[in-house]
Amino acid sequence: MTHDNVSETEIDAIGLLCPLPVLKARKALAALPQGAVLRLLASDPAAIVDVPHFCTQAGHDFLGQSDAADHVVYRLRKGAGA
Repeated sequence: MTHDNVSETEIDAIGLLCPLPVLKARKALAALPQGAVLRLLASDPAAIVDVPHFCTQAGHDFLGQSDAADHVVYRLRKGAGA
């Protein structure tokens, strides 16, 4: 999937509880080039707070979230300092 001509990598963390969705996102972002976009699928209610906080702390851009049937889709862009 692409958005703004940037390919997106998707990580499925549905069913995983805190802190696993953020840990999976951190590991995935580490392997991606700067500016790459990660789609994180998570059902953990704490992720609504944890994911934006992780982005702020780690220097990534939080691009937003959208609700799906049984989970939330988070979009993150790997930051320059990360």
